[in-house]
Amino acid sequence: MKTKSVLVLLFLALPILAENWPGWRGPAGNGVAQSTSLPDSWSAESNVDWRLPLDGPAASTPVIWGDKIFLTYTNEDDFLVMAVSTAGKVLWQEVVGTGNKSFRQGESNYAAPSPSTDGENLFAFFGNGDLVSFTLEGKQIWKRNLADEFGAFNMYFGMASSPLLHENSLYVLLMHSDAQLVLSIDKATGKTVWKHDRKTNARRENLHSYASPMIYESENVTQLIIHGSDVVTGHNMEDGKEIWRCGGLQDPDNYNDFLRFVATPVSDGNVLVVPSAKNGPILGLKPDKAMGTITGDKQYYAWRWDANTTDVPSPLIHDGLVYICRENGVLICIDAETGAEVYKESVYRKRHRSSLVYGDGKIYISAMDGTISVVAAGRDYKLLAQNKFEEHTAASPAVGDKTLYFRTYRALYAISSHK
Repeated sequence: MKTKSVLVLLFLALPILAENWPGWRGPAGNGVAQSTSLPDSWSAESNVDWRLPLDGPAASTPVIWGDKIFLTYTNEDDFLVMAVSTAGKVLWQEVVGTGNKSFRQGESNYAAPSPSTDGENLFAFFGNGDLVSFTLEGKQIWKRNLADEFGAFNMYFGMASSPLLHENSLYVLLMHSDAQLVLSIDKATGKTVWKHDRKTNARRENLHSYASPMIYESENVTQLIIHGSDVVTGHNMEDGKEIWRCGGLQDPDNYNDFLRFVATPVSDGNVLVVPSAKNGPILGLKPDKAMGTITGDKQYYAWRWDANTTDVPSPLIHDGLVYICRENGVLICIDAETGAEVYKESVYRKRHRSSLVYGDGKIYISAMDGTISVVAAGRDYKLLAQNKFEEHTAASPAVGDKTLYFRTYRALYAISSHK
């Protein structure tokens, strides 16, 4: 009966999924778009519907609901929320705070976390701790500062974890040198529903997690997944209590004090793909019945790779295949069920920070120098196109109805096949 109910819910959700991109990794939180007729090549002369200049950079991904696009950004000192129409016109913008800070020579700043929307309200989080809710017309509903309440964020490169919006809650990850907290916050009121202090033996930079919360959902369970501080953990959505944890992402005999996690796990409901960092391991877990510490317990593993993880770009899983983009632009395709390597190809040998996005049979891979590589999805590697914005970017693409949205440090682009 549960399987039938899940299928009905998925069927009912399809029209929404095809039109909206409500959070950082899309409608299902896995980087997979339902839209069709997406372009694979473009230039300034063709397929670019519009380019909207922005006053300052950010690494956050735009989100889309209906005919509105929402994004966070910075100018010299302020950090802001902006609403833009799908025709490329600014609808409104509001300053949330001042005192913006930059990290890694301007690669990131206080507008690194991505916003989210449920179609009624917009939620945005910033690196100084401001968490705010707006109506889609720009009226502030509530605002609080999590750094003031739970302690300043003591981490090398600023808070970058994007809150997860699920049903009535925002799930927020605050993991740095002085705290290891997971929060559930009521989206209507902004009040804390529960707070979980996540135990860890990690030390130094490994206490800093830049990964975002995600949901593992199968026919049997729905769990909140938290990644960082040497382990991945599964939690009860209702109270935050830890159900299971898995380590094995560090070498205990040669502990790396700087193996912080940035990439977020991904799941297709059958396997949970867990990256680590800096050429470390990748885990393919089967956590449905997991309880307690499962490190090394083979009954909960689908497979394990000892090396070749992504470092910053989060992995993608679609149609039984896992796609791992190394920071150096090497793309690895893995069979999701067995862990067997399907291929390993050098796509574009420059630094990559953005997470992979799938749409219309294509995988979009964004390099920091603004080069967007488009690879055909499937077991046979085929590079379809490489497109150059010649503007730096760290944001992941967003997908609307038959349209791609790319956010560089200087502008927001809309690109389609139907111009």
